Amino acid sequence: MEYQAKSDKYFFFKLMQNGKSIGKLSYKSWFKFDAEIEFADQSKYKIEPKGFWGTTVELKDGAKVLLKFTMNWNGEIVIQIFFDEVEKDYIFRQKGVFKDSFIMTNPNGVELLVVKPDLKWFELNYEYQISTSDAFEELNHKDILLMNALHCANYFMTIMMSGMA
Repeated sequence: MEYQAKSDKYFFFKLMQNGKSIGKLSYKSWFKFDAEIEFADQSKYKIEPKGFWGTTVELKDGAKVLLKFTMNWNGEIVIQIFFDEVEKDYIFRQKGVFKDSFIMTNPNGVELLVVKPDLKWFELNYEYQISTSDAFEELNHKDILLMNALHCANYFMTIMMSGMA
């Protein structure tokens, strides 16, 4: 399946499929990882960094942690999900010779989705094209994972942009 994430004013991303809104990801400010996810059904989730350096980020439904991710020493993001009392891990990392896209894989290395950023130079913001596999589409809570993948891509892009400054 194909999804598009379009940015508006740096702090807001709308995730769509075939022109239909799935949800939005809103940041409190530039270069911050605190965010809120709101889906078309009005359900809301918070994304909050934890720890002194904010290297672990949690996605919460109220006080319940549904997902957390941490950057490892290999430059990959390890995503741990806790849906339906089951814990699973996924890897989100850069892909390609020029590291111009991102992928999310399951623990067996099966590619579940690809995120391709597109910098809009005149607006100085990003849009993303997200392609998912059939295996991804069968996952429970795939919409939350899609929004988290968007947040992970922004996380990488922010780190890369701050490294260039």
